[in-house]
Amino acid sequence: MLKSLVISLSALIFSVFLLMGGNTFVMTLLGVNLGLKDIAPTLIGSIMVCYSLGFMAGSVYGSKVIKRVGHIRAFAVFSAFLASSTLVFPLTDSIWVWALLRAFGGFAVAGCFIVIESWFSAVASNENRGTLFFAYQISTYLAATGGQLLIGFVDPQAFIPFTIGAIVLTAALVPLSLSRVDAPTIEHVERISLKAIIKVVPVGLIAALCGGVLISSFYAMAPVYAIQVGLEVDQLSYFMAASMFAFILLAWPLGRLSDTLERSKVMIGINISVAASALGLVTIGHYNIWMLIGFSALYTGLVASIYPVAVAMTNDRMEARHIVAASTTLLLSYGLGSSVGPLFSSSMMTWLGPDGLYFGSAGVALLLGVYTWYWRVNYKMVDVADQTEYIQSPAETVGVISELDPRNEEFVDVPLEEVFPHLEEEELAEAQACQMELDLPEPEVDPEAEESILVPH
Repeated sequence: MLKSLVISLSALIFSVFLLMGGNTFVMTLLGVNLGLKDIAPTLIGSIMVCYSLGFMAGSVYGSKVIKRVGHIRAFAVFSAFLASSTLVFPLTDSIWVWALLRAFGGFAVAGCFIVIESWFSAVASNENRGTLFFAYQISTYLAATGGQLLIGFVDPQAFIPFTIGAIVLTAALVPLSLSRVDAPTIEHVERISLKAIIKVVPVGLIAALCGGVLISSFYAMAPVYAIQVGLEVDQLSYFMAASMFAFILLAWPLGRLSDTLERSKVMIGINISVAASALGLVTIGHYNIWMLIGFSALYTGLVASIYPVAVAMTNDRMEARHIVAASTTLLLSYGLGSSVGPLFSSSMMTWLGPDGLYFGSAGVALLLGVYTWYWRVNYKMVDVADQTEYIQSPAETVGVISELDPRNEEFVDVPLEEVFPHLEEEELAEAQACQMELDLPEPEVDPEAEESILVPH
């Protein structure tokens, strides 16, 4: 008999895979569709930014819907609304309707993530939460990559791809609905005030903000850029998929670098490299499609590392019990940046043409690099030996998954009998045995590395 815990974990991961794959597929599909219609970049940016605004609203208010109707019903409502809104896009050319649908879609996606991340937190134990944390991230990045490759097999201006997107998003409801895990409790997520973090480590807050600007600019406007520089739809799918997959490829080497060097140096180096790869893309990349794809992959892989390095820099100066609260505040800063990114990048593209996307991004990266250097000069840096462990922190979340962060010492195990209240005694013992099989040892961390110091100049 399949063990209940394995089934539940598989269901959660499969639901995440379908939700993320379908959502990124639709997001790119909309960008390509708008680009092919020759709509002004500023209008496209105005439409795409509504998703970020809706996602932020859903992160705050989605839990109220869940508490009112329950997890399964709420997830069904969010998934159904997301799929239905996807089917409406090809029925109208109204910019206002598309913007409204994007906002509602962002709200629904945030609600879905609250449900899924809450279940992940409930099923995890102190021993296996690190493994689940990474499994969650890998599944989201692989799903995003797969969603981009799917673009190459469809006509983005036809009705069928929107139908495919709706089917995938609806299918995300099935695994979670069949899971036997009981509905978890949504805890109040604490947040450290922006003012408090600004006093302690302002560069973390600014870096999270800039990371949001850069990532959202790419998600919203990169498909439009690809259309404007003359890529075919199948080439565009490779362009986007390679960029998404680079998140995984560069996570380990950059994390290793962040653990062995002083992190402000790493942040400065990353931003210089982001600017260099962006400028390389618009100068050398045009000579060959594979060079264009290569520079884009390098650029996005580096950009995706800005937020987790910002989190690590912040955690270096936080007590371990404040890590989750600080991460939630950084997510808010990231969300504010993501609400600015599409408007900023579309304005740059209107001013400088398609290359304006990367010229503007290079400027943001250089400014962040300069500010980090200024902060490094005026504050005492944490010694490498005292730095907390680097964890590739996902930014496109609602914050609940941060509970699984291996650096969080406040994580509390939920007894399996509470997660699976309907199991018989024999089945429960089997699930507990299965959980022990899944418990992998955490990497050893020097206890002194959990302490943090900030000494202003």
